[in-house]
Amino acid sequence: MSYRDHESTKTRKRVKWFSSCVSALFRVFVVAFGVGAAACAQHYSSTGLILRVDQPGSIVTISHDAFPGFMDAMTMPFDLKGAAREVALKPGDRVRFRLAVKRGAGGRSWVDRVEVTSAAAVDAGLQQTPATPVLVPVGSPVPDFELTDQSNALMALSSLKGKVVAVTFIYSRCPLPDYCPRMIENFRAVRERFSARMGRDLVLLTISFDPKYDTPQVLTRYAASQRAGGPGWHFLTGDAAKIERVCNAFGIQYWAEEGLITHSLQTAVIDREGRLAATVEGKDFTPRQLGDLVGAVLDR
Repeated sequence: MSYRDHESTKTRKRVKWFSSCVSALFRVFVVAFGVGAAACAQHYSSTGLILRVDQPGSIVTISHDAFPGFMDAMTMPFDLKGAAREVALKPGDRVRFRLAVKRGAGGRSWVDRVEVTSAAAVDAGLQQTPATPVLVPVGSPVPDFELTDQSNALMALSSLKGKVVAVTFIYSRCPLPDYCPRMIENFRAVRERFSARMGRDLVLLTISFDPKYDTPQVLTRYAASQRAGGPGWHFLTGDAAKIERVCNAFGIQYWAEEGLITHSLQTAVIDREGRLAATVEGKDFTPRQLGDLVGAVLDR
């Protein structure tokens, strides 16, 4: 073998060795990245019964058993992501599923795995849902209501004439970060953005549709735990009939029975004359966008 051939063979071996090292390092990086990405979300498994399927939005409402160490048995809507979207689901199906929960800024939750363990009978009769409430038309006066705030004081909507009022709905036991806690996060951002106008020109009302549990004392503790409340921000509760009337006026759907609650999400802004200025449905908007909406009504 010539000197040149010998050096060429050595070079090829070095290149092969270097390529092997790069490939191995790449595999280690991919595995580590995958583990890190998976660790961003915590996972909880449970079983439940499908009550409703919203195919366009990939949302499924499940009456589920408890998630040990995380959430009691209740009824909740869940977003479907990834492989879970490919599973054919219908009301009445019994399922085993996994919930992913990402906490912190921009927290969210979704179902990433679902398996039908017992298919529904054709006549299971679970397609029926409660009647859709009638939302007050934008530009129309919002019916007056009187509820009790976290300091046990009565508050009537009519007493807030001359101020802009933002309204949203929650229940304190909601554990999913992108549902009720997201509504609180949005209002926190509005409070900070318009801090100089809070109470004087702007009022925030957070209304519980779980009045049996959410007493003024419970709402006081909840507000403190969420870094919420303060001047101009009231957490409201009342008897069930009053809460139902208020929810109907704002187009809120909710079902409550012995602690099992499922609900829609709605945020409303009322102008200084007591008319409905705007509504934002769901949770797929940013705190900044809500602040822009409130600001536009304040500047009228």
